[in-house]
Amino acid sequence: MFQTDLLINGEVRPASNGATFERRNPATGDVATRAPAATLDDVDAAVAAAQAAFPTWSAMLPGARRALLLKAADKMEALRAQFVEAAVAEAGGAPVWYQFNVTLAANMLREAAAMTTQIAGEVIPSDVPGSLAMGVRQPCGVVVGIAPWNAPVILGTRAVAMPLACGNTVILKASELCPALHRLIGQVFVEAGFPAGVVNVITNAPDDAPAVVERLIAAPAVRRVNFTGSTKVGRIIAQTAAKYLKPVLLELGGKNPVVVLDDADLDAAVDAAAFSAFFNQGQICMSADRILVASQVADEFTRKLAAKTATLKAARSDAPLAGMVDPAAASRVDAMLQDARKRGATVTQSQEGVDGNVMQPAIVDKVTPEMLVYQEESFGPIVSIIRFESDEEAIRLANDSEYGLSSAVFSRDIGRAMAVAQRIESGICHINGPTVHDEAQMPFGGVKGSGYGRFGGKAAIAEFTDLRWITVQTSPRHYPI
Repeated sequence: MFQTDLLINGEVRPASNGATFERRNPATGDVATRAPAATLDDVDAAVAAAQAAFPTWSAMLPGARRALLLKAADKMEALRAQFVEAAVAEAGGAPVWYQFNVTLAANMLREAAAMTTQIAGEVIPSDVPGSLAMGVRQPCGVVVGIAPWNAPVILGTRAVAMPLACGNTVILKASELCPALHRLIGQVFVEAGFPAGVVNVITNAPDDAPAVVERLIAAPAVRRVNFTGSTKVGRIIAQTAAKYLKPVLLELGGKNPVVVLDDADLDAAVDAAAFSAFFNQGQICMSADRILVASQVADEFTRKLAAKTATLKAARSDAPLAGMVDPAAASRVDAMLQDARKRGATVTQSQEGVDGNVMQPAIVDKVTPEMLVYQEESFGPIVSIIRFESDEEAIRLANDSEYGLSSAVFSRDIGRAMAVAQRIESGICHINGPTVHDEAQMPFGGVKGSGYGRFGGKAAIAEFTDLRWITVQTSPRHYPI
């Protein structure tokens, strides 16, 4: 069992009232972690620590910030085994997934380090004689990052890496489902030698989340918020941020389509679709929920995908497909399959039902709009097959969703694929590649119900800085009075 603490102003401490909460292992039901249930006083202390650390951190030379971020990347990789152990115990996935999490998260820190010297402004021509006008980007203050459990190291690190590179101080609000793992991210920065108060981590009991989040957003010193998670909770975060006039970056859910045109390389499309739909049990914001297939090749594609899926089996082991985040999640997704069956769909699955948090991957064919699998984000190891007759219909079906995060188009005709891709309403589209694809330097985010704003590389600089207009009058100025 993991025993964690709060990280506030460089100090490890329990909750101010001694309260704790437990996270249970989704596979065994045993207590995986006992963590502090932060109080509102603890929230205030974290904000005060970040606020006090901001002047010195924001004034630090970019090379010094870069050196610390690079050191943090090395420390993260040094703690790889601990990250994987905590993630498997708390979130239930496969070790290979969390190994990748550590690798990408460390690269995010290195990419953020590279960005410390890219926070540039511009000289803007002025119509006032002798006026040197500039647009200058400056750190905004304290940034709150709220991270989820499903890609815990990646998304927890992403919540703070670019804010730190831009000269802000941060508070990471850990997920209630992986408090030990998110607290370990804080430890990376401690061991890398970051000044006290620059990085703070708080954990909270699930029932306390609404009050803790509102207290964080309401704090006058907090100038930016970023949240990765469900669209349902994202709306609440956005409404709360609007109440306090706080800019917020939201990366939310997705019902991501893979569009397979009639001239596609079907073997390549099958491999990408299976990876996109089933890796990490479909619990990735970019996971493929829908495969839209040209009717001319749909039967062949579906046979090939079924054969591929038959080789994939979820188990509580080191297998590529492991358990879901909890038994309730597996039961919810299984209920979607049952609904599809009752409404006439054909479900291909090696084994029906669930075993605790383990559910086998499934393909749902002959999907119709009234089915839950058509309407709702599954966030599980199931994928729908929907057939289309023309490129126009494929585009309409791809856009027939409240979400717009990731998408993919498969075709041997790149011009045709580009024409389809440009009309799909999503923040991300990959031609002849999977919907699940992330790199630290890329602009990452969605449209519609998948949120707004962009993480990653230079795109994130605008999210975590204030753009100021500054002028220098270099000659006498004429005034009308």
